[in-house]
Amino acid sequence: MRTAEITRNTNETRIRACINLDGTGRQSIQTGVPFLDHMIDQIARHGLIDLDVQCDGDTHIDDHHTVEDVGITLGQAFAKAVGDKSGLRRYGHAYVPLDEALTRVVVDLSGRPGLFYEVPYTRARIGNFDVDLAREFFQGFVNHALITLHIDNLKGFNAHHQCETVFKAFGRALRAATEPDPRNVGVVPSTKGVL
Repeated sequence: MRTAEITRNTNETRIRACINLDGTGRQSIQTGVPFLDHMIDQIARHGLIDLDVQCDGDTHIDDHHTVEDVGITLGQAFAKAVGDKSGLRRYGHAYVPLDEALTRVVVDLSGRPGLFYEVPYTRARIGNFDVDLAREFFQGFVNHALITLHIDNLKGFNAHHQCETVFKAFGRALRAATEPDPRNVGVVPSTKGVL
């Protein structure tokens, strides 16, 4: 089982994240930011990744620290769970629609952090959630998971739909990239021999 548990405590947030890449999509998520909980649930369900994420953050100031630090902690847990990446497909992509919205996500378990994020939200907030924070979540994840991630919202006019397709497609792309490759058992999928 490819699992990991990470605890990260700072003056701004206290977070525990558990991940099982070979799960069924079970989740227990309490970050103190309800919309973020809803989005992380999409990663779990559509990625078939079991997630337990608990956060006590300074949301009385702003949601920024919580959203970014949850991304960082999940990225650390992912990196630990995926290990040396031998025998995995390495690359994954997904196109996910939700009504009028359509997003493409492409991931490479490259060992190099890179986020390329093009999501032209049609409004600045989804309820109380600042849409700029979605990018902060992915930047934190990418920096600590050491993956290359391309996110492109191709169409959409409902900001909730836009954001939800991003997180659903991210879960699907991670699922594809972390699947075992039966034709490459025990081999790191890189000419370098390491990722």
